[in-house]
Amino acid sequence: MTTTVGQATILVADDDALITMNTVDLLAELGHIAIEAYSGAEALKLLEERADISVLMTDYSMPGITGIELAEAAQKLRPGLKVLLVTGYAELPHNQSSDLPRLEKPYQLDELDTILNKLLGREG
Repeated sequence: MTTTVGQATILVADDDALITMNTVDLLAELGHIAIEAYSGAEALKLLEERADISVLMTDYSMPGITGIELAEAAQKLRPGLKVLLVTGYAELPHNQSSDLPRLEKPYQLDELDTILNKLLGREG
């Protein structure tokens, strides 16, 4: 059972369309509004245009930019933006480290709900 309280607008950045669509469906099931971006550049453009985005949920591995690099650029553009790094890697490459909250693929609905509630400062 999910415990999400309230609704957040979440930007999902992933170059894999199937994963993005599945993530959007899960977020909708949790009561959130999801916006899709299929590249880092598209995600940054949406962050410039949409002040209602409260969370960036980004894949680690995308062409041309890592999720960590996207998170850094996004937080420069929007200080205070919450970021969730999603990855299929058990460990990040040696030259990449991050203190970002991390969700490992594959994940379940309750795991997504729990980490989003923590990220948004909500009791779950």
